[in-house]
Amino acid sequence: MKKETEDKFGKAAADTAKSGDVGRRNGADETPGRRRFLQASLLGGAAVAAGPVLQPVFGASRGNSAAAEVPAFELDEITIGELQDGMKSGKYSAHAITEKYLARIAAIDKSGPSVNSVIETNPDALEIAEALDKERKEKGPRGPLHGIPVLIKDNIATADRMHTTAGSLALVGSKPPRDAFIAQKLRDAGAVILGKTNLSEWANIRSNHSISGWSGRGGQTKNPYALDRNPCGSSSGTGAGISSNFAAIGIGTETDGSIVCPSSANGLAGIKPTVGLVSRSRIIPISHTQDTAGPMCRTVRDAAILLGAIAGGDVDDKATVASDGKFFKDYTQFLNADGLKGARIGVLRKAFGFNPAVDKLMEAALDAMKKQGATLVDPVEFETYGKFGETEFLGFMYELKADLNAYLAWLGPNTPVKTLKDIIEFNDKNAEKEMPYFGQENFVKAEEKGPLTTKEYVEAIAKNHQLAGKEGIDKTMDKHRLDAIVAPTGGPAWLTDIVNGDSFGGGSSEFAAVAGYPNINVTAGFDFGLPVGISFFGRAWSEPVLIKLAYAFEQATKFRKAPRFLAHVEA
Repeated sequence: MKKETEDKFGKAAADTAKSGDVGRRNGADETPGRRRFLQASLLGGAAVAAGPVLQPVFGASRGNSAAAEVPAFELDEITIGELQDGMKSGKYSAHAITEKYLARIAAIDKSGPSVNSVIETNPDALEIAEALDKERKEKGPRGPLHGIPVLIKDNIATADRMHTTAGSLALVGSKPPRDAFIAQKLRDAGAVILGKTNLSEWANIRSNHSISGWSGRGGQTKNPYALDRNPCGSSSGTGAGISSNFAAIGIGTETDGSIVCPSSANGLAGIKPTVGLVSRSRIIPISHTQDTAGPMCRTVRDAAILLGAIAGGDVDDKATVASDGKFFKDYTQFLNADGLKGARIGVLRKAFGFNPAVDKLMEAALDAMKKQGATLVDPVEFETYGKFGETEFLGFMYELKADLNAYLAWLGPNTPVKTLKDIIEFNDKNAEKEMPYFGQENFVKAEEKGPLTTKEYVEAIAKNHQLAGKEGIDKTMDKHRLDAIVAPTGGPAWLTDIVNGDSFGGGSSEFAAVAGYPNINVTAGFDFGLPVGISFFGRAWSEPVLIKLAYAFEQATKFRKAPRFLAHVEA
């Protein structure tokens, strides 16, 4: 659920627009940008690990870049619609589809290239799929997700035989008494919860020096495009897993950047919804003012289908009261290949300039939008840019303590740790397994904070919403009469580095995240074979508009391509 942005322009060559891959930088500076403390605390096994699974991590690219031997996969890049057509015709069954994905996980995630994105598979998945096949035969399908396997992040509670740990050994053995609201929504829609995905432990809030995609329980997740590269966090496992075709669709969570960044780094369409559109109840929290779950899929259409299944009010999440009359059960109605025609889109130039290769891809993306009939307002500016980073982090520290303690209290006797203080003590006692690479200084800071009635906290949250929302996105969109704002989501995946931690080059997630507004990532091209995404964001509850624009861009460019599981990038 957390953050990977930095505040930080070139015309694209014709072949860039055609291929979407900029190739060599022609001497451009590749030095990683300055890491801010918020960047480093990013958001985000077939059997449960008894201890940390310390998968190999990398500090340099060297040797042969040849792809790992990966067998052909019948369901490679398949969509929800194609799976439903197959089940309707009798070509597939939910049981057979589930079986194929489980075999794929065993062959590619746990062996071969060992992407290590799935922390645990559901031991009841085949039985659930079989029951759904029987139901389809007797009553027909419940809807578009009937029999569709989905991977969900390991901070989303499930009251089944799987664990819910946020990647921490401290929560191994905890047993949620109820499903998270969205987990129940997925079951109600007929989806097969195939397993839980690895993540940056505690959604990357534990330390400012963390390694995205690493958890004490799950080890290190790799980027399937180049295995020594980072999948971005904290929804790293969902990003890498869905891109690797380990399930049809996936769910991630975000506090600031942790849906859109791993979607960018893994070539996915990711939707970070308006806070309150999707329930957060019984999801291990960081910040109730910014946390949200959302779809991470290989196509915008699949993401729209999944969003319709999980959106809606929940009595246990007060923020969802505001969604009444503003959510839709079917977001596919907004898919329009001509959706860019007549749209007014602002270009946030201040988020450019951190990487010349990314700038070339963004110029090609902007050209594609203009060719599709969009009017670009270039540039647009936020007067409040860079004015709320410290108060965002301050809010996290207060809310982390209060919200996590509330979650642990809900678990009751079903967890070995009862408070944030207990978790800190557990980590200290198990430092060799839990803190081999980075510490827990943010946990310690959060534990020192007072209640949510503290004046410092109340003023910080009010300032954040004012500067990011009303005086940021809203004011800029009103001034220029915009439908959306676009900016690079981030740069190409960095090398996973256990010594120095994460190396974010730049990004644009903070305004939508802090305001609680929606943000959609779509692949905008490739650099050295690594995906780079563009973000479409805008006002609260503007998912229909953003989905229309993102889908039109996706259909006009069709940059998504499956990973090759290279050892490292090809020069």
